[in-house]
Amino acid sequence: MKLKPLEDRVVVLPQAAEEKTASGIILPDTAKEKPQMGKILAVGPGKASDAGSMIKMSLKSGDKVLYGKYSGTEVNYDGDEVLIMRESDVLAVL
Repeated sequence: MKLKPLEDRVVVLPQAAEEKTASGIILPDTAKEKPQMGKILAVGPGKASDAGSMIKMSLKSGDKVLYGKYSGTEVNYDGDEVLIMRESDVLAVL
């Protein structure tokens, strides 16, 4: 991927929104919720601490993650809607 995040940021490809409910009701576009799961496409090198040493990232490309509902910035890159967010916005690795 040519999109390289800086410092402690990651690029996440959100999982597709659910098309229908568990009971089989098809959801219109206006009723779909934003996905909160995705796959990490790229990670930054890490962040410099106050002491000047580099703090490495604990996430890596390919990780499936859970993130906050309104986390990150949406960007259209190569026809895909991706999110760029800080590592601290990621809640869990699945």
